[in-house]
Amino acid sequence: MSYGSLRDFMAQLETAGKLVRVTEPVSTYLEMTEIQTRLLAEDGPAVLFENPVTETGEKSPMPVLVNLFGTVDRVAMGMNREPEQLREVGETLAFLRQPEPPEGLREAMGMLPVLKTVMAMRPKTVKSAPCQEVVLTGDEIDLDMLPIQTCWPGEPAPLITWPLVVTKGPGSSKSDDFNLGIYRMQKLSKNQTIMRWLKHRGGAQHHARWGQEKTDPLPVAVVIGADPGTVLAAVTPIPDNLSEYQFAGLLRGEKVELIDCKTIPLKVPASAEIILEGHVSLDDYRDEGPYGDHTGYYNSVETFPVFTITAITMRKKPIYLSTFTGRPPDEPSILGEALNELFIPLIQQQFPEIVDFWLPPEGCSYRIAVISIKKAYPGHAKRVMMGAWSYLRQFMYTKFLIIVDDDINARDWKDVMWAMSTRMDPVRDITTIEHTPIDYLDFASPESGLGGKIGLDATNKLPPETKREWGEKIRMDDATIDKVDSLWGKLGLPGSGKDIWK
Repeated sequence: MSYGSLRDFMAQLETAGKLVRVTEPVSTYLEMTEIQTRLLAEDGPAVLFENPVTETGEKSPMPVLVNLFGTVDRVAMGMNREPEQLREVGETLAFLRQPEPPEGLREAMGMLPVLKTVMAMRPKTVKSAPCQEVVLTGDEIDLDMLPIQTCWPGEPAPLITWPLVVTKGPGSSKSDDFNLGIYRMQKLSKNQTIMRWLKHRGGAQHHARWGQEKTDPLPVAVVIGADPGTVLAAVTPIPDNLSEYQFAGLLRGEKVELIDCKTIPLKVPASAEIILEGHVSLDDYRDEGPYGDHTGYYNSVETFPVFTITAITMRKKPIYLSTFTGRPPDEPSILGEALNELFIPLIQQQFPEIVDFWLPPEGCSYRIAVISIKKAYPGHAKRVMMGAWSYLRQFMYTKFLIIVDDDINARDWKDVMWAMSTRMDPVRDITTIEHTPIDYLDFASPESGLGGKIGLDATNKLPPETKREWGEKIRMDDATIDKVDSLWGKLGLPGSGKDIWK
């Protein structure tokens, strides 16, 4: 079904037993994080805390929703898909990213429905919206009314963790069209936060280009609690020529309705729960952090620009969407696991020899990747390494890349470790690169934002990669396998008796 709002999605989750309401008072200060860590560890449900208590001990009138995308199943539901259909979304993205010329009239006609659907999903603007039932400006603006979480001990201030940040660049090019991104926001005062966006992200690039052409601060809208399709569009690697609002329409199966903001020239989802309108300064930067991050460590303090709020608009009884980040499993790692399926068709489009691509959740979403390939020539593994690091922006921060043959299950560490231990020479088959872009949160790197990468070639070696005769892999003969299959039920042994051979 199509979800026109966060509430539509919550209703479906609750009907399916995947959302639980908690009436017991729970504090936004640390307690919600501790509860969610336990839920994530056991694939638990989304939770609506109906009586949240702020860190000052006051009851908040806004319920807090957490763990919304705490399982791959719920991520898929948010995209109106089953988990096994996520790769189909990636195939659509691959088609839209770089469609190949059709080979004939029949293939061209087959493309038309997809293109027509995408064009039909351009958002539409409405004149009134639920997200503007309440409008607060001037002295009425007060972030203290939001039940903002403090996630980990010792953090300097409450942190808005699920903000959908809307920006638009200074020009009319595709790169300056609406961009939606998730950037955490440290609360500074009743009307100011810090906008933490990394330099390669769309919002930061809009901010940089805006500063080159204009002197006024950049208009920015922050959406808290949009419909799931719009939220997930913001974290999906969509083509540069497609806006997140348009892709959200494709996921939803209906156009996203937008409303003009009250104090800035931007449009936001009409059905959202809460909107923060304002401007990001071009010259006022403040220290942000330290905060617990997806690495499982507190990040180092860095400076980011200040966001000043000019209006808060919301529904009459809004729901505050929140989460935390920490050592996997956390919501970002679950999202990464789901989005892994979308990446595969995208990267296969450029490198069809790739059989599978895996971002292990314990690799903090993207820092480790395993790729299996149909190896065809000497040096093939190294070519795929270079391509993977360069093709999609998401993988510029991948530090460890392991390439295996297609007979290896890239998602099974036992299989991967066997390939590394039997098909790799520690000197010949390791490629290291210095001075490459690295997540500034990665304090293991020698310089902030600049570090090394390593590629491990765990494929079978072909001449002239080796001069030695390569070993033959052990495998039982088919006749014996079939014989034991027929005998198994008579042996009285436990287990399924399924053979192990590939």
